[in-house]
Amino acid sequence: MAATLVSLALSILFISSSVNALSLNYYDKTCPHLESTVTGAVKNSIVNDKTVPAALLRMHFHDCFIRGCDASVLLESKGNSKAEKDGPPNISLHAFYVIDNAKKAVEELCPGVVSCADILALAARDAVALSGGPTWQVPKGRKDGRISKATDTRQLPAPVFNISQLQQSFSQRGLNLDDLVALSGGHTLGFAHCSSFQNRIHDFNGSVDIDPSLKKSFAASLRSICPEHNKVRSAGTTMDSTTTAFDNAYYKLLLKGKSIFSSDEALLSTPETKELVSKFASSQEEFDKAFVKSMIKMSSLSGGQEIRLDCRRVR
Repeated sequence: MAATLVSLALSILFISSSVNALSLNYYDKTCPHLESTVTGAVKNSIVNDKTVPAALLRMHFHDCFIRGCDASVLLESKGNSKAEKDGPPNISLHAFYVIDNAKKAVEELCPGVVSCADILALAARDAVALSGGPTWQVPKGRKDGRISKATDTRQLPAPVFNISQLQQSFSQRGLNLDDLVALSGGHTLGFAHCSSFQNRIHDFNGSVDIDPSLKKSFAASLRSICPEHNKVRSAGTTMDSTTTAFDNAYYKLLLKGKSIFSSDEALLSTPETKELVSKFASSQEEFDKAFVKSMIKMSSLSGGQEIRLDCRRVR
């Protein structure tokens, strides 16, 4: 299967809207040990923190959905000018130090050559692979952006979105329903805070308190974790039963009425998306193949203009 995934990556050349094309061999001559260096940094961080893979995958997704994959999510706020990482949907992002460590190691090998955006794309791939998921060859050659605004995070698809809102958000970035369902599978890694699914377990609408699409026993367990007036900021639940393993458990749980977000449940609201959920629930191989294809597509969204020496600051 690995050979199939590699050939899939090799068969597609992605052109960004900038002058530069992404290429699988972009750093072969200028930084030949780039990928092993990034993988080493990610691997070392996972030893001490099992939540790193989920954090890196989410970080990359949130970066690409705003101004393309340009590492703008890494930039620090300056005074009253709040950056993306301080926007409400991004406050819970973490593990930025992993990219810092990888960048430092890469700079020692190849000063001023590799973008932070490429390092983040590679780290997200490694996060999946090191969690037991598929691997793939990442097209490289992204540039880093100089603009990062907290207000832009309103463009990110929200956990309360319905299928129409999700479809619109993805289509604006050149991604289709297949990509939506496949990339949602990234939820197999990670953690959901109460605030992201409170709408489904308390005051769902005027007539019922709990979203009727939720299995009753599952809803009860969520309510016990997240009471109506929850004051514990860290309270929440894992996204599926195997939270540190990249597998298709997420889709199996959707079909059992155990979705966490409204946006997860939305994948069952159209025949086309529900069919894909069922397909991925029944075949890990089909999910892996679709996820790789959509990740390459999403991570090739065009981005910035420079190579940052410090991923947290523009030159």
